[in-house]
Amino acid sequence: MGYVAVQGGVTAIENSEQLADYIRLKGKSAPIRIRQIQDQLRLLVDRVMGEGGLYSPLHAALAIKQSEGDPLEASFYIRAYRSTLCRVCDTYPLEMEEMRVVRRISSAFKDIPGGQILGYTSDYRQRMLDFSLMDEDESKMEEILEKYDADGSAEAGEDLSGVNFKKVVEILREQDLVRLVEGKETEPAADITKESINFPAHRSARLQTMARSETGGILAMAYSSMRGYGSIHPTIAELRVGFVPATIPHPYRKNENYHIGSIQVTETEIVAKFGADHADEKPYFTLGYGICFGSNEVKSISMAVLDRTMKATEAKSPAEDQEFVLMHIDGIESSGFCAHFKLPHYITFQSDLSNLRKTQEHKEQTKTGKER
Repeated sequence: MGYVAVQGGVTAIENSEQLADYIRLKGKSAPIRIRQIQDQLRLLVDRVMGEGGLYSPLHAALAIKQSEGDPLEASFYIRAYRSTLCRVCDTYPLEMEEMRVVRRISSAFKDIPGGQILGYTSDYRQRMLDFSLMDEDESKMEEILEKYDADGSAEAGEDLSGVNFKKVVEILREQDLVRLVEGKETEPAADITKESINFPAHRSARLQTMARSETGGILAMAYSSMRGYGSIHPTIAELRVGFVPATIPHPYRKNENYHIGSIQVTETEIVAKFGADHADEKPYFTLGYGICFGSNEVKSISMAVLDRTMKATEAKSPAEDQEFVLMHIDGIESSGFCAHFKLPHYITFQSDLSNLRKTQEHKEQTKTGKER
């Protein structure tokens, strides 16, 4: 087997990067502002923040521009940037009951405490191209904004700040239809950014991994269970989108907390099939939980489904196998492995060629010997 030399090197790579910048700008349209991406591509920004594992709309918007809109590449930039930041402290667990709700629905009950809040959603929109957007300009923008200001409408509808909504799951708990404490964890929470996952994985590690997962990847895994390659067909007890306050211990005053701001999250609690762990036990509904940065309902629902499937004592489908699920839903890990095939594999392929030729020669010799 001979060694195949590689030529080009650094100069070729630098020229390739310059060409990418040229192609992005050669149309000579006005450069996209970071603020525009934050304001008008907010769902993409939310997705990149979630998959990158860093809550920063500004940096997510910058990564989107730099990656030319490729969410996987943008998430990679965000995760790499995050690794350079110092960890000052940990926040207290988020109090979800304190969420400033902008959207809240339940498919389990028509009437829920506080009522259903439709908020913004594209669920009922016709999936047809709106060609009027091709001629959208600042005057059209002002017209839309003035219309909403004139009739008293707001982004989130009624002002719900300061209103705490009772959890729908609590209704089921009060009626003894779900376990009072489900899956109680006695071990300290894991941190997947500091240590590798061991299987069977701690539930906190599973939830963290899914929170950073690629939206399409986690959807595919959850969909496999919904379709029948698993036993979980969920009912959404409650889905919330809103802003949750984040607090830390006060850096100078003991026994005091400091509010550092609010983050937008999507939270989903599903109710799945009921059953009992043992024949003599009382049956209960089982629950699944999902939460992720920003507004990403498909991801949050998929996460809740997989949270429930991976509680199976014995994996009977791919979606119930912790290692299979968690090792295949990280978009950055999987895209990185896929992209590495573009790197030189000349030596290993030369070895494959040599082995194939020897095998073919052996087969030919064997065939000729039999014919004789």
